[in-house]
Amino acid sequence: MAAAADYYDRVNPDLLQRIPVTARAVLEVGCGAGALGAAFKAIRPEVVYVGLEQVEAAAKVASGRLDHVLRADAEDPQLALPPLPPLDCLIYGDVLEHLRDPWATLRRHAALLADEGVLLACVPNVQHWSVLANLLHGRWPLADQGLFDRTHLRWFTRDSLRELVAGCGLQLQELAPRVFQPERAEAFVAQLEPALAALGVDRQRLLEGVAPLQYVLRASRCPRPSLHLDCLSLRPQAGMVDVRILQPLRSLTSQPSITARVTAGSIELLKADSTLPRLLIWQRPQLTLPESLAQLRVLLRNGYVIVSEYDDDPDRWPAIAAHQHLVFRGVHAVQVSTEPLAAAIRPHNPELAVFANALDALPKPTSFPAEGGGPLRLFFGALNREADWAPWIGALNRVFAAAPERWQVEVVHDRAFCDALQLPSRRFTPTCDYATYRQLMGSCHIAFLPLADTRFNRCKSDLKAIEAGGHGLAILASPVVYGGSLQDGETGRLFTTDAQLEEILQGWLADPAAAQAMGLRARQSVASSRLQQHQAPEREAWYRSLWERREKLTAQLLERVPELRL
Repeated sequence: MAAAADYYDRVNPDLLQRIPVTARAVLEVGCGAGALGAAFKAIRPEVVYVGLEQVEAAAKVASGRLDHVLRADAEDPQLALPPLPPLDCLIYGDVLEHLRDPWATLRRHAALLADEGVLLACVPNVQHWSVLANLLHGRWPLADQGLFDRTHLRWFTRDSLRELVAGCGLQLQELAPRVFQPERAEAFVAQLEPALAALGVDRQRLLEGVAPLQYVLRASRCPRPSLHLDCLSLRPQAGMVDVRILQPLRSLTSQPSITARVTAGSIELLKADSTLPRLLIWQRPQLTLPESLAQLRVLLRNGYVIVSEYDDDPDRWPAIAAHQHLVFRGVHAVQVSTEPLAAAIRPHNPELAVFANALDALPKPTSFPAEGGGPLRLFFGALNREADWAPWIGALNRVFAAAPERWQVEVVHDRAFCDALQLPSRRFTPTCDYATYRQLMGSCHIAFLPLADTRFNRCKSDLKAIEAGGHGLAILASPVVYGGSLQDGETGRLFTTDAQLEEILQGWLADPAAAQAMGLRARQSVASSRLQQHQAPEREAWYRSLWERREKLTAQLLERVPELRL
């Protein structure tokens, strides 16, 4: 196992993103050390994930990650699995090519799938340009892994993969090429081009066949109806695109019937005569009168249901009211992140859904120092929040002054807060991408989340507490916003006075284990209700409902904005 540890401990991202986030039971044939299953259990902790693995060392590692691991021959007709409901997903990651009879094995295993269960496989492409190049020189080099793996028994092309799926009674829904080094495929085809016409080979079809190193296939017995989502997002900033657009879409498109495109610029719309159900989700659109009417008419003409995605207090932006709230009235529906936002927007458009901010996956919990050990690290990350933190900076500095060697502070975005700290061990990171922000947060032990009681703040979401809780941080927060999601004393601590703030921090410093236990309870709370997978079914159902009701919703839209009549 030591020499081949990396081979058995890889996560194929193209398989991971296709495991339905609603899956209750998953069987992975050839699970290796369980890396893929562990990654999916971070997305859906409650899934029952079963692995089959013949290599003893790999299976031993996997058994510490998955719910059940069997050391068995996947091709055994008498294969005995633990009691399971019908499988929601059956996975073969670079396995089918190692089987003696993948056709018969797949037919047997496919019978274990639920009606809407999904078959996923990643399979090497024997038509790859490197294979053909070697064959033209009379070579078939053997290797320990890759296309020329000496343990491969079967070989497939895109056409034979289609035949394989059809032969086990499933419908192929996707055959996605995994292409690496496309320029070398282009060069190979260019070298063959003088002979292609004589061989009756179409250049473009050949290129499409020789470029993929592997194919990822998705198939099911009873495919769900198709749904397409086009999304116009903001430019990446402070995680807003990740949390409100990218992560929810990744959850939705884990279902094989749902496709999506995201762009921060222009998008090529689907044609009006297409029968594909389609929505346009528009993040914080800046719609003005009369300039935006032409854009909206084009969307309506092309058959889109238009959804405005909004997650900020609309009263903060006077231009919204100045243009008769077109950003809400000029669309079919609106989605927001909080109930206070919904209450503010609903008078302008009653077709509204609340999808609370959530995490796409549960990260590993932070590691706390032992009592009397290393320093506690406090995290603060926000933009333009001086009015929120200024009332508490004196109390923070008094706590730090009492034991400066026991504290460190990690500050993201807010230079003024960092400068106001009277503590040598502080570090500032300017505005950064969301992954870096989360990495810095996850390196800390305490999250400091102050919010003043203003209308603007009351419209905000509790995302920072969800992020901190996911990492297992002890959360120290104002009751504004966070009082609705934290259980004081259980999943976090709420403060309203200097004395409370100082007492809480001093208590955690004296007993880091108590802070860690609170952080782990917060993490469990996030795992049980605030992951993207929890809201994916509701979000999908609402989007499908919007499409089914599009004629009625369009009539209501035109009543609100008669200028949009085509």
